Amino acid sequence: MSYLLRHAPEDAGLTLDIGGWVDVADLLAGLARGGTPMSEDELRTVVETNDKKRFTLSEDGLRIRAAQGHSVQIESDLVAARPPDVLFHGTAAKTLDVIFAEGLKPMSRLHVHLSLDAETAVKVGQRHGKPIVLTVHTKQMAEDGHEFFQADNGVWLTASVPPQYLTFEGSES
Repeated sequence: MSYLLRHAPEDAGLTLDIGGWVDVADLLAGLARGGTPMSEDELRTVVETNDKKRFTLSEDGLRIRAAQGHSVQIESDLVAARPPDVLFHGTAAKTLDVIFAEGLKPMSRLHVHLSLDAETAVKVGQRHGKPIVLTVHTKQMAEDGHEFFQADNGVWLTASVPPQYLTFEGSES
């Protein structure tokens, strides 16, 4: 579901609307066509129990979308919000030179993803190699005019993070 709703809806014959939403019935049909049938009850269980809260159901329960992490173009309906003073970003040690030269970029996604706590950032960083947790000085970023958004699942999003707002334990930055 995550892959389809965030990266390749066309693989299941789906078309996301401008906000990233698709009808639940269409998603279930697409999953069945792809060889992964799921009942509506099973889908709701996945939405409710997903540890990363990746999915959002519409208030009427008829539509679903990924909370964040899209690589397909959508228009976010998220409203800019004031972030906590610091947030965290998990990455791999091998990327530090590039990050401290160029900052954090969304790469194939629409936003840079930031975590509320270092523990979550470690888990993210582990997916890419030896994990490193960067501290993002979001209070200063916001004061300097950068916008932040909080996804339905609590992940903080921003367009990019210039290197001057980044530190990690042991860094001189």
